[in-house]
Amino acid sequence: MRKENPADIAIFEENAKRPFGMRDKIGYAAGDFANDLTFVIAALFMMKFYTDIMGVSAALVGTLMMVAKVVDAFTDVAMGQVVDRSPYTAKGKFAPWIRRFAGPVAVASLLIFAPYFADMPMGFKVFWMFFTYILWGSVCYTGVNIPYGSMASAMSDKPEERTMLSNWRTIGATVAQIVIAVILPMVVYTTDAEGHKVLGGTQTMIASAVCSVLAVVVYMICYHLTTERVKMQSAEGQKNVFELFKVLFTNRAFVGIVISALIFLMVQMTLSGMNNYIYPNYFNSAAAISVSSLLACVVVLVLSTFVTKLSDKIGKKELSAAGAFIGAAALFVGYIVHTKSVVVFICIYLFAYIGLAFFNLMCWAMIIDVIDDIEVKKGIRSDGTVYSVYSFARKLGQAAANGLTGLLLTIVGYSSATAFDEDVVNGIYNVTTLFPAIGFVLLACSLLFLYPLSKKKVLSNVAELTARKAK
Repeated sequence: MRKENPADIAIFEENAKRPFGMRDKIGYAAGDFANDLTFVIAALFMMKFYTDIMGVSAALVGTLMMVAKVVDAFTDVAMGQVVDRSPYTAKGKFAPWIRRFAGPVAVASLLIFAPYFADMPMGFKVFWMFFTYILWGSVCYTGVNIPYGSMASAMSDKPEERTMLSNWRTIGATVAQIVIAVILPMVVYTTDAEGHKVLGGTQTMIASAVCSVLAVVVYMICYHLTTERVKMQSAEGQKNVFELFKVLFTNRAFVGIVISALIFLMVQMTLSGMNNYIYPNYFNSAAAISVSSLLACVVVLVLSTFVTKLSDKIGKKELSAAGAFIGAAALFVGYIVHTKSVVVFICIYLFAYIGLAFFNLMCWAMIIDVIDDIEVKKGIRSDGTVYSVYSFARKLGQAAANGLTGLLLTIVGYSSATAFDEDVVNGIYNVTTLFPAIGFVLLACSLLFLYPLSKKKVLSNVAELTARKAK
């Protein structure tokens, strides 16, 4: 491992004197904006692209996406160890990795959408899908996302400022979703000879290229605006990965947040993944994807203006559980009424998204609370590794959602030939509402009965760590 340069450390310590402020909030928001420029386009359009453009079955696409995510078990944790053990530079420990991987993640994202291979043999198309998805998600995206997520702990040691960073991170992601989920459906969907809304292969590739270039620019904004202030545990003090796993999975708070995140991602990605089927196929309206996505983003932005103060009053855990019950109620109502009105369905979807938004706005601050809890109980702090294992759990949720979406579409009989059959589109409606509703109930139970970090416990841990540092 390269040794730290005393001159770099001196510059780092001087930079660390800069007060925490709006510059940091905007910079950190830019990081998740950049992340989601490639992540959301893959989450929203990859399965639709490979089922409708490349002719691969939904079950196979979902299975391969799920298997690819399992590879992250190794790359996420490995990257967390690399980050934890990397030396400090003048810019810090985490930010340099964002600059190093900004270009590779953009190129890998673009390679996923290759409509010019549509006439190639099925074996080649499956290989290309698997190879490019692994290259993007398990290598390049991991290389930028693990240090980015871990960096929040280094930007401030104050709970209220960390909550602000979690909030602003979600704002950045929401802006990216506006760009992708609102604008792109109006660009990538076309109307076929029978009047059906269908995905265009070339249009999707061009959209991916634009998002990839924009991602690099926004990553650089994140790199230049953020400031690391808190110097983490030295590499010599780190436990090996097996010892860390034992510590993590014997900590109830970590297990609770992992299970909650896994359930949350399954709910969120099943809803977002099914949007590309329920609106064009059930409601025959690709424009509704943009409308519902825009309104959902507005909901998140509105909530972000007061959610920090609300969580300060009632607690992050408590607020997130309440949101899960709201989401469950909305989707159970949607399943029962089985509406034919796209306006009514969008209203139901928005209430479900309120349920998602509370946990989504809080979860990044909650993982820092977990890191604090581990430090209080075990006396160690390995932000990069803890975040990487948490990130892996989230990717398992994404993998399960991809597999579940593909499985559900197969169960209802979806294929490019049956995409608009009445039984199939009614099946799409049922799975879009019922399965996420059940997931919301499970999320609420996980937060209430498994995750232990109530508002009182979080404040107690902060006070304990402050007292230790004062000694």
